[in-house]
Amino acid sequence: MENNNISFNTHIGACIYDYEKMKTKEILKAGEIAKKVKIYAKELIKKDMPLLEIAEKIENKIIELGGKPAFPTNLSIDEIAAHYTPFHDDKTLAKGLLKIDLGVQIDGWLSDTAFSMDLDNSNENKKLIEASKQALKKGIDTLKIGITTGEIGKIIENSIESNNLSPIRNLSGHSISNYELHSGITIPNINDDSKTKIKKGLYAIEPFVTNGSGKVREKNPSGIYILMETKNIRNPIAREILKYIIQKYKTLPFCERWLVKKFGTKALFALRQLEKNGNIYQFSQLVEISNSKVAQTEDTILLTEDKKIVTTNDY
Repeated sequence: MENNNISFNTHIGACIYDYEKMKTKEILKAGEIAKKVKIYAKELIKKDMPLLEIAEKIENKIIELGGKPAFPTNLSIDEIAAHYTPFHDDKTLAKGLLKIDLGVQIDGWLSDTAFSMDLDNSNENKKLIEASKQALKKGIDTLKIGITTGEIGKIIENSIESNNLSPIRNLSGHSISNYELHSGITIPNINDDSKTKIKKGLYAIEPFVTNGSGKVREKNPSGIYILMETKNIRNPIAREILKYIIQKYKTLPFCERWLVKKFGTKALFALRQLEKNGNIYQFSQLVEISNSKVAQTEDTILLTEDKKIVTTNDY
């Protein structure tokens, strides 16, 4: 799941990025489940299938295999680059250039991965998808201890531009730690001249490729939230659901359809109250500014002193 303007390492319960505290067994298990779910999803998804059905089947598969969703499955079509997850009553059907962004957590240790599908048999879609795959491979090949994030971004940018396409400049990869999907280090998809050096740890690289202007803007509400504050709220329904959010999701993203499934439609009122009170933050859907199509590919990489393990690689 992509990084954007919200600071993920400042909200409630944020963890210090510390490789030494990482649990390799759980990280690898989360990655292994994500691999299997990607294979399952690629076989499952067909044009005109309801996005709600796709999301629920993907998330149920994660649970069946022994994990938990690390965030709501993102199913973003065409110019929507990211942050579209179906609402509880969503009627949208799969079509076009569909991005599938999914995550798995084992005791808060995470995998984050994405792929794109061409559901229209379109040469345009295929070109965007292939360019995103190529850029991811080159980014992963470049990743090593001591390299700067700017250097990785330069390699990704050059790869994309060699196909006469553009990277999304204001979306990026990120470091990952326990219960922290975005733990402080940004891996850009362009050469931003950053001198931040890569160290041992867990990272997600995720090139976004477009044939448009190369930038996203916030548009519609997404129904995807994250906990920001545990401060008290007077309404008893909102208070009950806040307690559940704290216990169930901690610092990981969640969505309205999960809460409607648990509490019924009263959850919609509670979410409005909690957002107004500053307890939760709702992400916006991210749309390419010229309404051009976007492809995304992403993998999670565990970097040790002597190994580079792509935990979510299914190819």
